[in-house]
Amino acid sequence: MIPVAHPQLPPGFRFGASTAAYQVEGAAAEDGKGPSIWDTFSHEEGRIADGSTGDVACDHYHRLDEDLDLMQRLGIGGYRFSISWPRVQPTGSGPLNEDGLEFYERLVDGLLLRDIQPMTTLYHWDLPQELEDQGGWLNRDTTERFAEYAALVGERLSDRVEHWIPVNEPNVVTVLGYGLGVHAPGKELMFEALPVAHHLLLAHGRAAIALRAAGASSIGCANNHAPMWPASEDEADVGASKLFDALWNGMFSEPMLFGRYPADLEPLVASAVQAGDMATIRQPLDFYGVNYYNPMRIAAAEEDAPMPFEQLDIVGYPTTDYGRPVVPDALREWLITLRARYRAALPPIIITESGCSYDTGPDATGVVDDQARIDYLDAHLRAVAIAVRAGVDVRGYYTWSLMDNFEWAEGYTQRFGLVYVDYDTLERTPKRSFDWYAETIKVQPPDS
Repeated sequence: MIPVAHPQLPPGFRFGASTAAYQVEGAAAEDGKGPSIWDTFSHEEGRIADGSTGDVACDHYHRLDEDLDLMQRLGIGGYRFSISWPRVQPTGSGPLNEDGLEFYERLVDGLLLRDIQPMTTLYHWDLPQELEDQGGWLNRDTTERFAEYAALVGERLSDRVEHWIPVNEPNVVTVLGYGLGVHAPGKELMFEALPVAHHLLLAHGRAAIALRAAGASSIGCANNHAPMWPASEDEADVGASKLFDALWNGMFSEPMLFGRYPADLEPLVASAVQAGDMATIRQPLDFYGVNYYNPMRIAAAEEDAPMPFEQLDIVGYPTTDYGRPVVPDALREWLITLRARYRAALPPIIITESGCSYDTGPDATGVVDDQARIDYLDAHLRAVAIAVRAGVDVRGYYTWSLMDNFEWAEGYTQRFGLVYVDYDTLERTPKRSFDWYAETIKVQPPDS
């Protein structure tokens, strides 16, 4: 059988691209925007790999029309972006900042004008600094402020936004931001960070209720997931991988879909749970968003280690320039696992992020020949297609990312984009992967 030149997905499958506000917008203090925890964190010495900040980033705030035209040229049917909470509500409470909201009004209207459906994330990690000063996600009151924010934004945009995601990757916020301290706000609380997980899940549920009341018709999530591979068949390694699977995956999927925490972790978070919380978290979801990058290999840690598990390198596979293993079949594995675990409780799936970092720049003729990214996207889309043929209801794939951007603690050292960004001139150069993705979209079967 001769393989087809491009992956083939079912009619109506949505091809999209994703970004996040702090990573692309810049304009860090313009038009009334307040500081976020990432504004603070990135300016602290030693926090970011290259000493950079998101003050300018890709300057998307000032280059909106140029970037919208690039999206139209790419041919995507959907664009996932996040709203900067402190841009539209500078302190995390009170009335909306109209100057800040106007940017998102123009963004949404510009997308629709180009036949691109908006997917809006309300929280992609840029908590208003004033709320962090009051305890941040360790403070239950932050969920109240988030619900108010969701209601205000939903009232203004729900008539035009197709899909809504309240919280992006609550596990990453919990573990990296509050557990290990490598992301903002930089706290190192280990397991004492688990109340953050509960408050983020509660914020998800409260926002879903507020958005639905404001007229939103499609609400989902964007949970970072990874298959967990034990380092060996040894009982200790298998047990450690199951525990980390519960922490990284089940801690967030089970409350959203089943209204409960994994049994092994429930005692660790019980003190934060109040009556009615789990019912609030388990809101009906119109889609389940999966952010996938790679599987994880887990081993039991030494007895005196601060955590009972450790992550080991996965060998035998190619790696991206970020050092992540490229394992497309693990995406198929996870999609089938997710369906097996949750069955009727699982709504249709959308891959809300999946991508790779390769530091390929323009050659002497100005061409960015990033064949490795083409290979990555091709293989992962084919993995999705196999899962679909196996009966998993996957409705879309949003690649990370539309353009190179500020990669959190890695600064500008990692390039995930379909579009190359020169950070000195801010000039955009579509890569070969941009053209490949555009062609892949063009050759899909027509909607029935």
